[in-house]
Order: sequence, then structure tokens, then C-alpha cells
Amino acid sequence: MIIRRRLAAGACTLLAALTLGLLPAGTAAAEPASGEDAPKVELTLDVSGSMRARDIDGKSRMAAAKQAFNEVIDAVPDEVQLGIRTLGAHYPGENRKVGCKDTRQIYPLGRLDRTEAKTAVATLSPTGWTPIGPALLAAADDLKGGEGSRRIVLITDGEDTCAPLDPCEVAREIAAKGIGLTVDTLGLVPDTKTRKQLKCIAEATGGTYTSVRKTDELSGRVNQLVDRTADPVAVPVATEGAQQCAQAPRLRPGLYSDREKFGQHRFYRVDVSPGQELRASVSIGADRAVHNDYGVLLRAVTVHGREVVRGSEAGDGRTDVISTGLRYPKAPADDEDDKDAKETVCLQVSNSFSAPASVKTEPGLPVELTVDLVDGPDDASDVASFGLGRGWWLLGALALTGLVVGLLWGWLSRLRDVTGRSY
Repeated sequence: MIIRRRLAAGACTLLAALTLGLLPAGTAAAEPASGEDAPKVELTLDVSGSMRARDIDGKSRMAAAKQAFNEVIDAVPDEVQLGIRTLGAHYPGENRKVGCKDTRQIYPLGRLDRTEAKTAVATLSPTGWTPIGPALLAAADDLKGGEGSRRIVLITDGEDTCAPLDPCEVAREIAAKGIGLTVDTLGLVPDTKTRKQLKCIAEATGGTYTSVRKTDELSGRVNQLVDRTADPVAVPVATEGAQQCAQAPRLRPGLYSDREKFGQHRFYRVDVSPGQELRASVSIGADRAVHNDYGVLLRAVTVHGREVVRGSEAGDGRTDVISTGLRYPKAPADDEDDKDAKETVCLQVSNSFSAPASVKTEPGLPVELTVDLVDGPDDASDVASFGLGRGWWLLGALALTGLVVGLLWGWLSRLRDVTGRSY
């Protein structure tokens, strides 16, 4: 994102290598993409005892989920590989240690056989515990590998019952691996605690949260998420900034993800050729409870530490993401021998987030960094060089208008004093 202040939910969430789920037009019979490139979705369904409650369209939550799953299975695009995992579906006992391991993949991830998938869902009956954390870890393992988009769709009617394995922390660990895996959560008739936990899980991975109270809402939203997975997406490239410019990774144009602790500085290097303009932006997400006053700073500095240009933004807790950006045009080379001489620009990302002592700082806050190199302005005096863009002309017009209005008001005031008349 170049100098944007809102993260598309899907900041967040929040995309460097394009993958295509559809084969080229003209193929006689549409075949799914290869296993490495195909978009993958794992539907993860809560089958715990609370799913017996009859409060969705006059039927049980389990019955509503089964109906929605059947509709979704019928509509899954051919290019999508689908898997189905359950939590709390097989152990009916009271042994918490055993119940918190109760997660199974009832339909293996791969090319969809609609009849077999529906049969697997039809046998489910509300049974046991709600091990969301273990289910997320297992689902992430199911989806590992490949370059296609990957998504977990978690459907539950309650919060995790297997603490201390906090599902929010699990989601942050998944996001910190930089594998481009998104977790979307849906709460069936959720209470406040469930809603809070599911939002936390989704925000940690750039996913979405949806509250569901009707069967058609459930099937419609899951269908939407599956279709979204089939669309070509750009996946951010995981990188790790350094504490000093000299050790920083060298980045090419693209989208990168990283993690940054509270109050930390991270450096990245970009080579800029004469006549090019460096455009960079950074977004940092507050995926946990933080104090309301915070900020983000993006600086472009030379290898010797001299600041060239900066962008900054402050937040007050009203949004979960804060972004800023900058532009740095490098003048064309005057000498033919210097036209290929590149300048190394160091990008420094800093933040001023803070949090209560009870909040964990590991892994760090999610960072999304965009780097682009474009042709620089034709005229060296282009106001973009000063970071003002078209705002320069607006600033000049306002200044001139203020001068004219001030002179006119002063003249009228003097005239009023002389004549005693009011204007």
C-alpha cells in the first residue's frame, strides 16, 4: 500500500507473488491447478456439546452448520482444494487433557469429491470440548507448502476451553511464520467473550470476523470466503529487518511482511538508480491490546545516517492499523559514466506502541512494507521532490488568498475608522 491509511480487510489484512487458480482459457476440460499452486481452504468446524443449542432458525446450531456446509460444498470452485477439520467431535468424556486433543481432519485436503465431503459432514454429532488452539495448529499444518493462497475458515459457537494454549497467541505464531495463511472466524450466536476471542484470532492473521445468527448468513459468508481464496492474490514475502543499516536485507520492489517489537527500529536497504523515484509505505497492525497513543515513523536515510525524507503518522486507538509513506526521487545522472551508479537508501521503520505489562510482546507487531521504484519526475523542480505533491499548489493558493483577504480587510477597517461607516 502506497501512503494509505486504511488497510483493506483483507489487511489487514494485508502480497508480493501472484498466484493464479484458473487454467488459461481455451482448455477443453477445466482441471484444478497443481497441488503446489492451487488455492487451499480448510473449513474448521466446532462440534462441541454446545452446538446442540436450538437457536438458529428454530433448529440446532449443528443442523444449521450441516445445511450450510452442504450448500458450500456444492458451490466450491473446481480449482480450490478443500479440507474439513473438526474440533470436539469425537471425545464425549470429562478428561480435559484428552478432550483438548480432540481435533481431526474428517475430509483430507485436495481435489473435492462433493459426495464424500457431504457424507463426512453428515455423520457429525455435537460431542465434546472446544480445543480451538490445537485445531488451528493442526489446520495450519494441513495447509503447509505450496505457493497458492491458503485460508482457514473457523466456525464455532464458543470460546476455547483448552487454555493455557491461547488461540490468539497461536494465531500470532502462525502469522509470524510469514507463510501467508489467513484465518477467518465466524461466531454462531456468539457471546461477548467468544466475539472478542474470534476477533483477536482473525486480526492476528489479517482475516475477518463475522457474527452469524441465521443459516443463510453462514452459508453465504463461507461461500464468499472460499471464492475469495480462489481469486488471484499477492502473498507478502517474509523478511527480517536488521538493527543497523549495514546488516539490513536488500529489498526489490514488492510487498514484504515482518514483525517488530514495541518501540523497536528496523532497517531495510533499497538500491535506487539515477532518474528513479523510491516510493515506500509501511503499515503496522495492533493485533493485541495496546495503549491508545502510538505512532509509526518511516525514514529514508543514507548509508552514513543522514536523513533524506521521512513520513510519520500518529494514532489514538480508533483503528487497528496505522500507516505512513514517503517518496524519494533521485536526480538523473549528469555524466554518462554515472547513469548506472546506484544509491543505497536505508529505510528505517520505527514505532511508538506500548502496552500494559500483562500483554505479551512476542511475537512482535505485524508489519507490512511496500517498496516500489518508478521513473522520477522529468523536472528536477517537480514539487514531488519536496514531498508535497499537488499540495504545493494548494498551499500557494491558500497563502495568496490569505494575503489578499488580509489586505482587503485592513483597507476596509481603515475606511471604517475614517468614515465611521460599518461594512
